[in-house]
Amino acid sequence: MNRNRLEAFSDGVIAILITIMVLELRVPRGSDIAVLRPLLPVFLSYVLSFVFIAIYWNNHHHMLHTVDRVNGKILWANVHLLFWLSLVPFTTAWMGENGAAPVPTAVYGGDLLLAGVAYTILQNAIIASQGPGSKLKEAVRDDWKGKASVLAYAAAIPMAFVDRRVSIALYVVVAILWFVPDRRIESRLGS
Repeated sequence: MNRNRLEAFSDGVIAILITIMVLELRVPRGSDIAVLRPLLPVFLSYVLSFVFIAIYWNNHHHMLHTVDRVNGKILWANVHLLFWLSLVPFTTAWMGENGAAPVPTAVYGGDLLLAGVAYTILQNAIIASQGPGSKLKEAVRDDWKGKASVLAYAAAIPMAFVDRRVSIALYVVVAILWFVPDRRIESRLGS
């Protein structure tokens, strides 16, 4: 199978996830600016998760451009990634509705951690399918950003029970790390 069906399916799922997240933002009662204040934690959780979903979509898109054909391992690895991403609206809402309480903040980090691991598994499945001289392997090399992200998520989970602000700061740092465009793949493909 060529990559187009996989890419189209993934794009559709990601678009639905963003839609679900925005539907969690409830319209406040009243027309005063003060009615927005209680919604701030929910909105900030939404913004952070929107950025994460956008980062995954962007990097997924670039990664798939190294692929000519997909096999069963790539399909299942992709579905595995989409599973963890599909939980982002739930973990986002739970964390936002509860003012970043420790357990929801840790569960949010767990979801991000598992999505990061799933992305790495997908990346490795693509590299394995390409064999020696893999364009993707050449592009990501040692993948320090991916490894640093997983370590930051792993540290943020227990930190949620010590100081949830540190957990959230770690999530934000990872988002900033990836928000800066990653040109590793583009530079190898000449696009």
